[in-house]
Amino acid sequence: MPELPEVEALAHHLREFAVGRTVARVDVASLQVLKTASPPWTELHGRTVTGAGRYGKYLDMDCDGLHLVVHLARAGWLRWADTLSAAPPKPGKGPLALRVHLGPPGEGPGFDLTEAGTKKGLAVWIVTDVQQIPQIVNLGPDALSLSRPELADLLSGRTERLKNAITDQRLISGIGNAYSDEILHTAKLSPYATAGKLSDDALTKLHAAVHAVLTDAVARSVGQSAARLKGEKRSGLRVHARTGMPCPVCGDTVREVSFADKSFQYCPTCQTNGKPLADRRMSKLLK
Repeated sequence: MPELPEVEALAHHLREFAVGRTVARVDVASLQVLKTASPPWTELHGRTVTGAGRYGKYLDMDCDGLHLVVHLARAGWLRWADTLSAAPPKPGKGPLALRVHLGPPGEGPGFDLTEAGTKKGLAVWIVTDVQQIPQIVNLGPDALSLSRPELADLLSGRTERLKNAITDQRLISGIGNAYSDEILHTAKLSPYATAGKLSDDALTKLHAAVHAVLTDAVARSVGQSAARLKGEKRSGLRVHARTGMPCPVCGDTVREVSFADKSFQYCPTCQTNGKPLADRRMSKLLK
C-alpha cells in the first residue's frame, strides 16, 4: 500500500512533470473508482494542472480549481508515461481504472491509475473543494507535522494496541502497515503495547522514530520515477516483509503475525523483550 512517503513522491512528480500541462482527455475504464458524479470527469478537459499535493495518503492534483483526488488503497498505483495510447481503454479489461492525457492523446504524456488483484479499493473524487471529501475531513494531523506534545495528547487515554493507533488515519494520517512496522522497530516498542500507557521515554522514542523513518523514506523516494518507487520502498525496510530474515540491528529472526487479510513483522529481541507474539488470528502476547 502506498503510504505517506510514496504519495509525497508522486505529488512531487506531478508538480515537476504535470504542472503547466493541459488535461486533454480523461478515460474512465472502471466507473466504480469514481466516488463523485458531479462535476463529471469531462469537466477536467481543457483545464491546466496548477498544482499537486497530499493529504495523508490521498493524492491531490489541482486542475485550475477542480481537484482530482486519488486514494490508491492497497494495490493501486499511478503509472506515468511520456506517451499514452490514443485508443480509449476497454471498460473492465485489466488493471487500468482511469487514464489522464496531459497532451494530445497518442502524442503527449500522462498517467494511468491502475489496481492489481480482485479486491478493489482504488478511489477517485472530482471536487471543487477537497474538504467536500468526508475521508479527508476526518483525517487526523499529518504524521510529519506532529510535535512530541501533540503525539502524547493524541495517544493519551487510548486503550488500543499501539500498532492499531498509529495506523488509524482518523488519529494520525499517513502511516500504514509497512512504515508502522519500521517505526515501532526503530523505537524498540511492541506492536501490542497499549497506546495510552507509554512512558515518557517511550513517547519520546516513538516521536523520534516517526520523524526519522518517514523523513528518510521521503528523502529516498522524492525524485524517483513512479516506476521505481515500490522498489525504493522495499530497499529501505528493515523488518516489514522480511519474515525469517535476520534483524539488521540485533541479528534475531524477524517474526510475523498474520491476520485474515494482512500481516505485520517485528523483532522479538528489539521490541518484545525476546517474547514472540503468537502467530495466529486474534493473537495475543504469549505469557
